[in-house]
Amino acid sequence: MYQMTPEEKIYLDQYDIEDYDRPSIATDIAIFSILEEGEQENFRKLPEIALKILLIKRAAYPYKDCWALPGGFCRPGEDVLETAKRELYEETSVESAYLQLAGIFGEKDRDPRGWIISHTYMALFDGKNHKLRAGSDAWEAKWFTVELFIKEQKKTTVQDQVCLSTLYELMLSNDEESEFNFHIQVREKKEFVQYHEKVRYEWIAGDGLAFDHGKIIVHTLLQLRKQAKYDLRLAFDFVPEYFTLAQLQRTFELILDEKLITPNFRRKIADYVLETDKFVEGEGHRPAKLFKRNVEAFYS
Repeated sequence: MYQMTPEEKIYLDQYDIEDYDRPSIATDIAIFSILEEGEQENFRKLPEIALKILLIKRAAYPYKDCWALPGGFCRPGEDVLETAKRELYEETSVESAYLQLAGIFGEKDRDPRGWIISHTYMALFDGKNHKLRAGSDAWEAKWFTVELFIKEQKKTTVQDQVCLSTLYELMLSNDEESEFNFHIQVREKKEFVQYHEKVRYEWIAGDGLAFDHGKIIVHTLLQLRKQAKYDLRLAFDFVPEYFTLAQLQRTFELILDEKLITPNFRRKIADYVLETDKFVEGEGHRPAKLFKRNVEAFYS
């Protein structure tokens, strides 16, 4: 146990934290799910699904009537993870979901109210059976299909410094709210000095989202893709308890935004799944077999 000296006690008695400027601490949550698009017309085909992100329509200033990521300020005695869990539950009624810190955003003037540092969390879950509910600072919450495209890439080298510049176009769409579809351009700049990487994001064009949430969504989606490449367990948070291998593969393809070769994919995930004696109900004469997570592989 650390023993405080008398001199340290005198110092702390005289210390006044109000003598120093302090930021407000908040959390924003990029909540991703994979949901079906429209109604299934042909039972022989897999339903159309898409990667979605949850946005809320703000009912309070600043950015009243604008769409934003769910989030809020830390309450007294609450750490940022507890705040993120509380905000996630208030918006989705989900108490347990994959929740991970994706980034910290504290740029000057990111919030017109003052110096506010956002701890952004990434949340993943199967949203099919969860009903959304809006919190006190939101009129409504809706799922938006999220797509990210590379518009331009440049590489510059000056002595031992390398800069990789990528211009992304973020597209957010909702069939019910077509007037609120968003096209936002964000530039990612990766600077390497003596092999050490520094990343920053710049808003280039597009509006409609509150604060710097366009940049945050781009950053978090890129984090999701990067993690899914080396941690296959990540995608299982998007599927129900029982799933088909085709459903799992399509989930990975939506996250990574690339087409996968089926035999290669099934070899990679073989240790993570267990075959069951269940089949998809309501299909034709050859219903697909259902699988479940191999818990031993998840916790080894």
